[in-house]
Amino acid sequence: MKVVVGPDPSLVYRPDVDPDVAKDKGSFRNYTSGPLLDRVLATYKLMHTRQTVDFVRKKHAQFGGFSYKKMTIMEAVDMLDGLVDESDPDVDFPNSFHAFQTAEGIRKAHPDKDWFHLVGLLHDLGKVLALAGEPQWAVVGDTFPVGCRPQASVVFCDSTFQDNPDLQDPLYSTELGMYQPHCGLENVLMSWGHDEYMYQMMKFNKFSLPPEAFYMIRFHSFYPWHTGGDYRQLCSARDLAMLPWVREFNKFDLYTKCPDLPDVDDLRPYYQGLIDKYCPGVLRW
Repeated sequence: MKVVVGPDPSLVYRPDVDPDVAKDKGSFRNYTSGPLLDRVLATYKLMHTRQTVDFVRKKHAQFGGFSYKKMTIMEAVDMLDGLVDESDPDVDFPNSFHAFQTAEGIRKAHPDKDWFHLVGLLHDLGKVLALAGEPQWAVVGDTFPVGCRPQASVVFCDSTFQDNPDLQDPLYSTELGMYQPHCGLENVLMSWGHDEYMYQMMKFNKFSLPPEAFYMIRFHSFYPWHTGGDYRQLCSARDLAMLPWVREFNKFDLYTKCPDLPDVDDLRPYYQGLIDKYCPGVLRW
C-alpha cells in the first residue's frame, strides 16, 4: 500500500534559487503560487513553530536507541518507494529513483570516489521517519540550528517563527544563542529531520565512510549555511573546509528528479557492492 506524506518542501520549493536557472538543469518544477505553495508554507510554519531545543532533544532520545526497525540499506531504499509525492503535476515516480539518479550523477562526475556514489544513494534514507509516524515538518524541508535566533536566509524566516517559544527566551533569541563563537557545527543542535537522523544512524551503525560523507548527509538540507551563507559565527575551520564537499554534493541532489528514470535493476549490483564494503548487513534504524 502506498503511504503518501504529501508534498516535500525539500524538493519543490527553493526561494534562494533562480527558477530560470533551475529549469535549465532540466527538471525543476517552479511552484510560486497556488495551493501547493500554501501547503509548503503551512509545513514550514509548523516546523518553525515546533522545532525547539526541547523538541529536538526529545527526538534524539526517542530515536537515538535505533529500535524502530532492523533492515538493510536496500530494504530502506525500497521502503521509501511509499513516499511518492502524488500531488506533483509533472513527474510521479518512487523516491528510490531520486536516490539512484543522485548516485549516478555523482558516479559520472567522480568515478574514482566510490564512497561518494554511495552517499547519493543514502542521503534521503532518513525519510523512513515518515513511515514511523513522524509528521512531515519533523522529517523533510530545510534544516536550521535551534537554540539561537534564525538567520535571514532560513525559508520563510520573517513569517513563520512568531509562535516558536524559544524566541521568547532571552538566550535562545540571540544571534549566538546557547553556543560559543565558532564552536563548530558538530556542537550545534540542528532542527530534527531526515538529515540528523540518518547521520546519527550512520554513526550508531559504524559506517566506514570518510568524514566528508557524514558531513554531506548531516548538512545537505542546511541551505541557510551552504547556500545562504549564514551561521558562519558558529563554524569552525573544519566546517569551512568541509563546506565545498557539501556544496559539491548539493549539485547532484538539487533538482535531479526527472522523467529519464535509471534502470534500477541494472544498477543494484554495483550499489550493493558499495553497501557490502561500507555498511553491510542488517542495520538498526
